[in-house]
Amino acid sequence: MERLNGISVFVEVAEVGGFSAAAERLHLSRSAVGKTIARLEQRLGVRLFHRTTRAQSLTEEGQLFYESCQRALGEIKTAEDLLESGRREIRGRLRISMPVLFGRQCVAPLLRDLLRAHPRLELDLSFNDRVIDLLEEGFDLAIRNGSVGNDSNLMTRTVAEQRMTVCASPVYLEAHGTPNTVSDLAAHHGVVYARSSEPRPWSFPAEDRASETVLPRTRLRLDDLAAIADAAAEGLGLAWLPCWLVRERVQRGELVRVLTDRPGIIFKAHAVWPRTQHMLPKLRVVIDKLAAGLPRIME
Repeated sequence: MERLNGISVFVEVAEVGGFSAAAERLHLSRSAVGKTIARLEQRLGVRLFHRTTRAQSLTEEGQLFYESCQRALGEIKTAEDLLESGRREIRGRLRISMPVLFGRQCVAPLLRDLLRAHPRLELDLSFNDRVIDLLEEGFDLAIRNGSVGNDSNLMTRTVAEQRMTVCASPVYLEAHGTPNTVSDLAAHHGVVYARSSEPRPWSFPAEDRASETVLPRTRLRLDDLAAIADAAAEGLGLAWLPCWLVRERVQRGELVRVLTDRPGIIFKAHAVWPRTQHMLPKLRVVIDKLAAGLPRIME
C-alpha cells in the first residue's frame, strides 16, 4: 500500500497544472502537496515535474507515469463501483437471444423466476435459431448450443450439457422391432433434423475409437425438434433428440428410449457475451442463474 502513497496527489497536480491549484482542490497546504511530490520523485528516482515560480508541467517521465496512474485509479474506481452496485438492487435492461425450443422450455422459465426475485431487472428475450451477431445486433447475452467458435471479442461460459437419446413410439417398435446396436439404426426409418435439406447424422461416443455416426432411412426431415418428437410419437420412425425434450413423453409412455446401454453424445450449452473488462452485476446474476438451474433441467 505504501506504493500508492502520493499517487492521487500527483494525478491531481498533473491535471490542474500546479501545486497551488491542487492543494486548494485537495484541501491541503501548498507545502504539503510539494513535499508529497518530492517524496514520490525520490522514491521513483525521476523528476516528474518541471518547476517554475508560476506553474509546474510534466516531464517526459512524468507524462508516462501520469498515464499509467490515471488508468490504475480508473480501475480502482470501477472496482469500487462494481462492489457498490453489487450491494444495491439488481436493475436495468438486458437483451438476450436464445434458440427457440431450448429457450422457451428451459431458459425462459428460469429467467421469469429471476424477474420475480429482482423487480427492477428488465429482460428483452429473443427466440431465434440462427447465430446472431451480438455486437452488430446489440444483444447483451446469447445462449448457444454446441460449438461457439473462438471469437476474441466474445466471452463464454458453459451453463449446461444436453445428452441425446434415440426414441420411438411403442407402435413403431412393435411393427419394426427394437434396434439393439448402433448399426441396426441404418435399417430403420428415422425422423431427422435437417436444415437446407442436409440431415444431421446421429452420433454415439465410443471409448476406443472415434464416435460412431449413422443416419437411418428417412422420408421426413424437419428443422424443429418439437415437430420431430411429435412425428416420432405418431409412429413415423425413430428420433434422435435431447433427453430433456422427451422426458415427459417417455414418462407418459408415448415414446420409448432405445439403445439405453450406449451413452448419448453431449452438446454443451453456452452463455456468450461481448468481452468487457468488468461484468455488470445484472449480467452476472442472469448467467449464474442459468448455470445453477439448467443442469437440473438437463438431468
